[in-house]
Amino acid sequence: MNFKEGAIIPIDKPYGITSFKALAHVRYLCTQANDGKVKIGHAGTLDPLATGVLILATGKMTKQIETLQAHTKEYTATLQLGATTPSYDMEHEVSETFPTEHITRGMIDETILRFIGDIEQVPPTYSAVKVDGKRAFDYRRSGKEVTLKPKNVRIDEIEVMDFDAEKMQLSIRVVCGKGTYIRALARDFGRAVGSGAYLTSLRRTRVGDVRVEDCVSYERFEEWLCQQTIEK
Repeated sequence: MNFKEGAIIPIDKPYGITSFKALAHVRYLCTQANDGKVKIGHAGTLDPLATGVLILATGKMTKQIETLQAHTKEYTATLQLGATTPSYDMEHEVSETFPTEHITRGMIDETILRFIGDIEQVPPTYSAVKVDGKRAFDYRRSGKEVTLKPKNVRIDEIEVMDFDAEKMQLSIRVVCGKGTYIRALARDFGRAVGSGAYLTSLRRTRVGDVRVEDCVSYERFEEWLCQQTIEK
């Protein structure tokens, strides 16, 4: 492995840390192994509460990041129907509740079809989208409101994997293009069924041809790195 010439290293990002923190940890370990600074970047940010495929690129391979970001992605997600939070995930407490008595599996199967194809989606305001040079979440966390414009995104597949009518929890698999927010999909789906929804779990299971099974465990990255031959 030659960090300067470049390597693509997919890791399985754990729950509760930012993509930047995951990157910084890997950079530190690679720099130690390389006896010198390693240039490294990541393709496609994952929310702190999301897990799964995070592709890292070193050296000359960082030039491929834009191409890697454009690859199709696959996620599995669990939606809690009947409530929502400001961030549309569990980063914040529930802020509103809604009726769910009218929601049936048939309604879910029918409504989900509306979100397949080329659609317009407004990103969550708690996101890394830039507004006047600042991240949208920076405005929100400092108590300021921010308005984001809708973006064109593509969703190729949505599969209903499970629906627990008692708990009003819906598990789905989504195959989508660049820039799609699954939190925004949860928000919009909740509204479409006359209720609300937010994510209780999100896992990116694939980026392009790289599956989560192919990834290096973040917790065991140092152990994995020790088994590699590093060219300096």
